[in-house]
Amino acid sequence: MHKAGVNLRMTRESLGLSLRDVELASIKIAARHHNDEFSLNLSRISEIETKGVLPNIFKLYTLSIIYRTDVREIMAWYGVDLMDSAADLGLVEPQLTHISTQVKGMPVLRLPSAMDPSFDLRKTSNIGRMVEKWGVVPLAFLSQFADRNFTYGYIGSEDFTMYPLLMPGSFVQVDESRGKITEGLWRSEYERPIYFVETREGYTCCWCSIRGEKVTLHSHPLSPVAPRVLEAGTEAEILGQVVGVAMQLSSSTPAPRANKARRELT
Repeated sequence: MHKAGVNLRMTRESLGLSLRDVELASIKIAARHHNDEFSLNLSRISEIETKGVLPNIFKLYTLSIIYRTDVREIMAWYGVDLMDSAADLGLVEPQLTHISTQVKGMPVLRLPSAMDPSFDLRKTSNIGRMVEKWGVVPLAFLSQFADRNFTYGYIGSEDFTMYPLLMPGSFVQVDESRGKITEGLWRSEYERPIYFVETREGYTCCWCSIRGEKVTLHSHPLSPVAPRVLEAGTEAEILGQVVGVAMQLSSSTPAPRANKARRELT
C-alpha cells in the first residue's frame, strides 16, 4: 500500500500538481458527476500518499483522471493486476452457459508475429522454439499464457495421431510440471491424460504408457497412426501434459490425408 502511495505522490509531483490542485480538481469532477464520493480533501490525499490509506473506487477514478494515468495501472500498484483476471476466471465455474465480458478493453499483449522459416504447418511443433519475433496484438485473454510452467504446441496438418479427439491444426497448452506419465483406469478417453512428446522425428501428442525403460506412444483407436515403442529419455522425452486445447471443428473429412499418414507410418 505504501509503495502505491509513493507512486501516486511521484506522479502528482511529475505533473507539477500540489495537494491543493488535486483537491480543487477532484471537487470539479465530483460536481460533474453529482457525487461527493469523487472528491478528495487535502488530508485524505496526504494519507493516501504517506499512510497507505486505500482510496475507494470513486477516488481511484478521480486520481486516475487528474494524474493522467490508466486506472488499471494504479490498481496494479495496489496489487490488483487486471492482466491476471483471465487466469483467475478459471477458478470460478458458473453452472450456466454465459457470455463473458471480463476481458473486453484490456491492454494489448505481445504475441508471435514472425515464425522461424522452417516452421512447417504439416508437422506438430513446439511453438515457443519457433518464434522469431514478437508483436503487439490486442488479445488480453491470452495473458495467462505467460505462466512459465506452460509451453504451447501446434498439431500439424498431417499429424493424425489423436484424430478425431485432437484435430490437425489445433493449438495445445502443455503443463510442463506434469511430465511424469500416470496410468490408471480411465472412464473415458477424455479423462486419459494426453502428453506432448518430443521424439527424434519431431513432436507429437498422444496417450502414453511406460514399462521399464520403454515408453509406448498410443494413438487414438480411430487414428491411422500406429502405436510406437521408444526408449524413454533417449528416443522420447515427455515435455508435459496437455491441459488446454483450441481447435476448429470442421465438417470436411480428412480421409485423403489420413490415408497418406497411414502409408508413411506403416
